[in-house]
Amino acid sequence: MHPQEFARRRRHLMELMGPGGIAVLPAAPERLRNRDTTYPYRQDSDFFYLTGFREPEAVAVLVPGRRQGEFLMFCRERDKEREMWDGVRVGPDGVVSDYAADDAFPIDDIEEILPGLLEGSERVYYSMGVFTDFDQRLLGWMNRLHSRRQSGHAPDELIALDHLLHEMRLFKSRREIQAMKRSARIAVAAHRRAMGACKPGMKEYELEAEFRHEFTRHGVECSYTPIVAGGQNACILHYTNNQDVLNDGDLILIDAGCEYELYASDVTRTFPINGQFSAPQRALYEIVYAANIAAVQQVQPGNLWNDPHDAAVKEITRGLRDLGILKGRLPTLIKSQAYRPYFMHKTGHWLGIDVHDVGAYKVADQPRLLEPGMVMTVEPGIYIAPNARGIPKRWKGIGIRLEDDVHLTKTGPEVLSDQLPSSAEEIEAFMESAR
Repeated sequence: MHPQEFARRRRHLMELMGPGGIAVLPAAPERLRNRDTTYPYRQDSDFFYLTGFREPEAVAVLVPGRRQGEFLMFCRERDKEREMWDGVRVGPDGVVSDYAADDAFPIDDIEEILPGLLEGSERVYYSMGVFTDFDQRLLGWMNRLHSRRQSGHAPDELIALDHLLHEMRLFKSRREIQAMKRSARIAVAAHRRAMGACKPGMKEYELEAEFRHEFTRHGVECSYTPIVAGGQNACILHYTNNQDVLNDGDLILIDAGCEYELYASDVTRTFPINGQFSAPQRALYEIVYAANIAAVQQVQPGNLWNDPHDAAVKEITRGLRDLGILKGRLPTLIKSQAYRPYFMHKTGHWLGIDVHDVGAYKVADQPRLLEPGMVMTVEPGIYIAPNARGIPKRWKGIGIRLEDDVHLTKTGPEVLSDQLPSSAEEIEAFMESAR
């Protein structure tokens, strides 16, 4: 992401804050995996959104109107011995030269400097509850300022930064969309690789290795723990064991995406392990496919957030009724949510730096209007548990989900994952050609 993009975001946020405000954002801490070993580090999304900085042990501070500089950073100092073990650090000088900070200080000096920046401010913008250790430090500084208020000024308000920042993050810029398109293209390539490699007798984790190889080849990470669910495992919405054998005649559901420049893709395809849908599998798949198309068509400027979901619900309910799985009048079945045992989740979510991205789904307790610049997933599904009661055996143990990433433009939906086979005919033809 270009440095100008981060600078633009900071300027916008400071305009919203106005004079007298100060924003404080800590970096994500490192997390222990076991004893002295840490998980691979991933920067906090809000912190990255405003700075582009990827190191831990850092704090960003924005002070609109400060004469000596509005963007300040605290970070780790350069350290030859630690850098020999852990890699090169940016250091305060690098934060100024490479990340456009107006000033930067060693993180060890934060106790001496940050309270002085808080003093004289009227409002502190901060996301309470994300990093509880830093919460206590910030509250301690503010309490000390209030205890000696007669000799200085202490902030009067602590305001949730999320309300401003997350609304900003909901609307993607041109550069953000470019990154998300790249993320989606890599995810599509990985899914195509897995689809082409799939055959009966493989283990779920072997197929997982195929798309992880494609991710690694492009220098990206998974944006979430992948789901590789063969057979009835696909009826478990967040199945991640990925250990079972892929059986001839079953379907497999793969839900996997990657992060490019920390921007996520989130793509799901369900396809036959042997390359050919059975009649019951195809009948259910066609319903989900129709629901996906109907939902995508509702991603239009001026529509409501829930319109794509409502469109998917209608198609799924109608399809299940036509197959005899549901019985009754369509309006009654929809109103009573008779589809819920088989389609129990929403049809999508916001997508961005977080795979389940930030941004309100309601405004004033009403579903918000869809606007250009939003990016969301569209992911209808049908899941008929192996122990479902009153269901003919031919339908049991079938789980299907079809998920695409959709950018809302001024003229309608742009499907970022549209190069991945999605219809039953396309899937069968692709798998046949890959053999």
